[in-house]
Amino acid sequence: MASSGPSGFLGRSSSSNANMRGLVQFIADLRNARARELEEKRINKELANIRQKFKDGNLNGYHKKKYVCKLLYIYILGWNVDFGHLEAVNLISATKYSEKQIGYLAMTLFLHEQHELLHLVVNSIRKDLMDHNELFNCLALHAIANVGGREMGEALSGEVHRLLISPYVSGRGTSKAFVKKKAALTLLRLYRKNPGIVQPQWAERIIHLMDDPDFGVALSVTSLVMALAQDDLEQYKGAYAKAAARLKRILIDGEYASDYLYYKVPCPWIQIKLLRLLQYFPPSEDSHVREMIRQSLQRILDLALETNKNVQQNNAQNAVLFEAINLIIHLDTEHALMKQISQRLGRFIQSRETNVRYLGLEAMTHLAARSDTTLGPIKQHQEVILGSLKDRDISVRRKGLDLLYSMCDHTNARPIVGELLHFLQNADFAIREEMVLKIAILTEKYATDVQWYVDISLRLIAMAGDHVSDEVWQRVIQIITNNEELQVYAAQNILSYCKQDHCHETLVKIGAYILGEFGHLIAEEKGCSPIEQFIALQSKLPACAPGTRGMILSCFVKYVNLFPEIKPQIVNVFNVYSHTLDSELQQRACEYLTLASMPTDDLLRTVCDEMPPFPERESALLSRLHRKHANTSDKRTWIVGGKDANSDAAELTLAKNGSLRRTFTNAGTKPNGGAAGDLLGLDMNNIGPAEAKSIPNLASAAHLSPNWEKGFNRLLLKPDGVLYEDGQLQVGVRSEYRGQMACLILYFTNKTPALIGSFTTTLDLDASEKSNLTWDVKGLPETTIAQGAQGQQVIMFEAKKVFEKSPTIRISYLAGALQALTLKLPVTLHKFMDPAELTAEDFFKRWKQIGGAPREAQQVFGLTATAKDQQRELTDGFIRDVIKGFRWGVLNNVDPNTKNFVGASVVHTSEGGKIGCLLRLEPNYGTQMIRLTIRATDDSVPPVILKLMVERLAQGMSTLQDRHAPQPTVSEISDSFRNVMVR
Repeated sequence: MASSGPSGFLGRSSSSNANMRGLVQFIADLRNARARELEEKRINKELANIRQKFKDGNLNGYHKKKYVCKLLYIYILGWNVDFGHLEAVNLISATKYSEKQIGYLAMTLFLHEQHELLHLVVNSIRKDLMDHNELFNCLALHAIANVGGREMGEALSGEVHRLLISPYVSGRGTSKAFVKKKAALTLLRLYRKNPGIVQPQWAERIIHLMDDPDFGVALSVTSLVMALAQDDLEQYKGAYAKAAARLKRILIDGEYASDYLYYKVPCPWIQIKLLRLLQYFPPSEDSHVREMIRQSLQRILDLALETNKNVQQNNAQNAVLFEAINLIIHLDTEHALMKQISQRLGRFIQSRETNVRYLGLEAMTHLAARSDTTLGPIKQHQEVILGSLKDRDISVRRKGLDLLYSMCDHTNARPIVGELLHFLQNADFAIREEMVLKIAILTEKYATDVQWYVDISLRLIAMAGDHVSDEVWQRVIQIITNNEELQVYAAQNILSYCKQDHCHETLVKIGAYILGEFGHLIAEEKGCSPIEQFIALQSKLPACAPGTRGMILSCFVKYVNLFPEIKPQIVNVFNVYSHTLDSELQQRACEYLTLASMPTDDLLRTVCDEMPPFPERESALLSRLHRKHANTSDKRTWIVGGKDANSDAAELTLAKNGSLRRTFTNAGTKPNGGAAGDLLGLDMNNIGPAEAKSIPNLASAAHLSPNWEKGFNRLLLKPDGVLYEDGQLQVGVRSEYRGQMACLILYFTNKTPALIGSFTTTLDLDASEKSNLTWDVKGLPETTIAQGAQGQQVIMFEAKKVFEKSPTIRISYLAGALQALTLKLPVTLHKFMDPAELTAEDFFKRWKQIGGAPREAQQVFGLTATAKDQQRELTDGFIRDVIKGFRWGVLNNVDPNTKNFVGASVVHTSEGGKIGCLLRLEPNYGTQMIRLTIRATDDSVPPVILKLMVERLAQGMSTLQDRHAPQPTVSEISDSFRNVMVR
């Protein structure tokens, strides 16, 4: 009892405490689960009630707002809300601010830029943008900025721009400052989505807004100009002087309100924006502008000397200071200022604050990249910079790596590369691949002898094989192949690696290629005999991936040609792999076995001939290294690298024109071709910027609605008729063509027993055709169409060049639920043709002048299977109607065979001119076959017209002809066409 008393009591107490804590946690979990269950029941009950209210209808604005608010609250709590979206969208059209506000709030939460309901609110948003109520303007701008995509941007960017540039006059309802701010930021968001929405003619007016007395407007507009100027410096070059003047007024003249003084730093946000904007442009040649910038920069440096203990003030001051330092480096002309910042940066990189060290390293990297005279001061801090590779913050380690890469030259390449290799063993996985790339580039750029380049390259791959991208080892092979002085030493070294028990597969790939090409050069050396080379590679076969095995087999077939004494062993390997399950390896082995078994070696010698030097190509190493900066919204004015990299436009554009040839000389001399020319690589994988994921365009031809073909095919031959019809909507078309111009009037008839709302149309055309066919919308349909009423839209088309694809139209509207159609408009190349009259002599003369291919297209065809099933047929009348419908002038008494058809026409284009076309159609009514031949003076025309006519003729004629509802008279369309053309 004595021995078990205290210890046993303590043990039971500890166990009891643990059990008690577990019991408490269990009870808490049970209560939470019960609360969650009760909450779910309450939510489901409320959702059912709201659904019934919406279903019953007859809700006024207040109650509709109330129930949408409840849905929003439920949605924010994390519950799924799959109804009520239409009611929320309808609130946007309300006249009361409170209801409209809830509608817009629901829209931004429930919808996204690809949501199909978003198509219905475009006109409502446009109305609010045009309203005199500034609050309505702001709600619309918020909605566009939050969920606006490409289509919404194209539709509303003009109204957003109008709000931005409208001057505020008290009592007239034009844009106030807070509306301008929101309009500028909204336009910036739209521009980032689709740069094409900002028109070139807007540039001057936008630049003038940088002088707005309201600092909020100036800041927002400067952000917009920064984005625009990066893509078009010439168009926005006027912003340079504006930025310099505004910066001087803030810093030197003190023109700012006390409200914009942030911890004694005047307007730090706009200062930073203006300093960054100035870096996008080359230094000004105007001495007055340069002097304004110099004074402002000196003032920033002077203010930075003042010591203070306030953290917020330090942060704001340092942010402005480092942006000023970057501008001084960019200008590279203010030598007095450059000397000051060189001294300060040395202190910054040793700061105790992580952010300051990071910014100091970045600024010093910029300094190393842009100036010839500053590598000396930077090299003084080489030990500190190397120490940054061991910093506790990975961002600082990355910046240290960038700086070492940029400051490396022929004098310090070996110690820097050695330190990087040493650090690579323990480096973070997140930066290993980048380190490998930079070590490989530096090794190649500054290699001065054979042994160092080969040793470092193979050691690098051996140490970090899993992090070596294909570009690196392919580049090593490329350099060795193109430089004879490397081949023997490289072959010896790679063989020694392949003989090791643990050899990374990447080294095996290099070994398979190098030994296959240059193994014969070392065959007489000790330990490098053919059989030893064979055994070294054969031992790696079982553990390698199929791709590497294929390279080894290719090496072995070259050994058959080079070393006949080991042919039996190699043939045995080919026999084994000729039965492998991998189809590619099996085929390769079978082909090699056949080559090795031929009675003569003539074909084998031809196939296994020495590989030629690699051609000069784009640098894959640099492309991969710089790709991480390719898609940033703020484009850098410099790249990570030394002065050579930044002064050479070839590397900046990643399209170099240098030699792959390398000359290794004594240490201390610069390789031939310069640093920029030494980095040309073989881009075996076509490395480039990742392609952005395209957003589905519902107005494109890829989303055509079912049964669109019937009306389209009918209107290929007629100027007017029904394009599409269903139980709710009828779409009619009237058209008139004059030369290269066309006028289409679309009629939308409501067949439903109720009102159609939110009616919206969107035109689209394949990107490859947008320069060939253009349009101008002259009139939009009303957003609401009453029962039995008709909406109308007028569109003008212009054929600039020969085009193949027709435009499409997206029609969406609200009729109880969202309805949407995507139809192809009957605007085709033959519509821009005019019949021509020719005599038989002129026809045959021109027919011979045009000649055959490529200005001729011909096809023999018959009825489609569907047409045959429907008992359609080819008749003389049908063929004649189709030819006339395609706007050919039928020439009688020209062809000796009276059953044949001969026609002539002229295609009109505004940029391609007039194109003469000739036709010969030979029908065989017995076999129901046709031979159609079309010739034109432009070889792009016949295939297009031939395809259209074949598709129409192959449908044949039915004994029952379609009848359509009456449409507007031709005189009406002619008057409309004339009026539009005059306007």
